[in-house]
Amino acid sequence: MSITTLMPIPSGINQNVKAARQQTMISLLGNPRATYSSDCQNPTLPVIASMIVRDQVGPLKVTGLRPAVESLKDIFTDIKSACPNIYPALGHAGMLCARFVRGSTTAISNHSWGTAIDLTLDGQLDVRGDGRVQQGLIDIAPIFNSRGWFWGAGFRTEDGMHFECGDDLIRKWAADGVFGDAPKAGVATASLLTLGDRGPDVAALQTALNNKGAHLLVDGDFGRNTQAAVMAFQLSHGLVADGVVGDKTHGLLF
Repeated sequence: MSITTLMPIPSGINQNVKAARQQTMISLLGNPRATYSSDCQNPTLPVIASMIVRDQVGPLKVTGLRPAVESLKDIFTDIKSACPNIYPALGHAGMLCARFVRGSTTAISNHSWGTAIDLTLDGQLDVRGDGRVQQGLIDIAPIFNSRGWFWGAGFRTEDGMHFECGDDLIRKWAADGVFGDAPKAGVATASLLTLGDRGPDVAALQTALNNKGAHLLVDGDFGRNTQAAVMAFQLSHGLVADGVVGDKTHGLLF
């Protein structure tokens, strides 16, 4: 079987690893830019720009956030040892790219902080959203997970090429002082959900809101419609209608 053979998404991926939430990234590192579009731009926030490095990672030359690049070096060392047939076939389609998540105008891609990478195998990019992933990506995904990285095949819209630093890893780096002078205002709790978040927790939130009378598309994307539904629920239960799912809102919903 070729490493580029397309296979169904395996079960049990991303065990104990969650995608880094937008609020986690902004509260611990700051917002890379004041404005975004669907096009790649560079971060303008000085504290983030100062941590962007260009370095050799295995067979690749990458540009990304320093701690993410250093972590990738460890991951590629593991891949070289465990998957020597895949290691020389690895390429990438970018790491640093300040933009919105594809198809969204609220969710900021984690590429914006340089903490995510899109990988190719033998020059081939896995097609996003077709529900199938390259065999080689399946083989290396557990190595990324073991280092605290989330595999994009676990997003509601499958993104098998995509790997990003997980929420707990970002929080650990912040606690260890890796981000230096980066702002730490209003650090989000691990259970908080807000505009721009995405993933299984958001899908569960949308299902819970629908069970309370909302009519949301359960797509795992915390956009404006989900925010409005949260605010309506909060108002109906005497809570501050800030559109943020904290402990009180979560408790009433679930």
